[in-house]
Amino acid sequence: MKSSVIIFFICSMFVFSIAQGKEAIPMAEDPIVEARMLDLAKNLRCLVCQNQSLAGSDSDFANDLRREMRDMIDRGMSDQEIIEFMVKRFGDFILFNPPMKLTTALLWFGPALLLLIGALTLVFVLRRRRKMSENPLTDEDHRRAKALLKNEKDGESVV
Repeated sequence: MKSSVIIFFICSMFVFSIAQGKEAIPMAEDPIVEARMLDLAKNLRCLVCQNQSLAGSDSDFANDLRREMRDMIDRGMSDQEIIEFMVKRFGDFILFNPPMKLTTALLWFGPALLLLIGALTLVFVLRRRRKMSENPLTDEDHRRAKALLKNEKDGESVV
């Protein structure tokens, strides 16, 4: 009984793994076109994955864009024309190195700005903590604290 269940499980896993397979991604018939497309795709960001280039992404979006780039190369478009088309269609974010513009300033200076804000906050907190430690309790403060603790231990309400 156990062996038939195990065999059934292994066979079902095999069948389900075949069902999950995808269609092979077509490559350009010309290796020069494919190399040029991959060179272009290395400098373009996959908008689905965002941390991968179009060349390294396996998303359907990246596959579609690579197929579109192959078609543009076959139509005789230059690399610059293909990049301009992609930027016009998807914005500067598709470029791994976007140009310096007012609209991309946050992409360029955002990390440094966040680091500066964090450093200033740290300095502010540390200065405030130091000021608090520079003002020790006076003898009168100590007497009042002892009296409050004594009253609390005796069962009287301090508040």
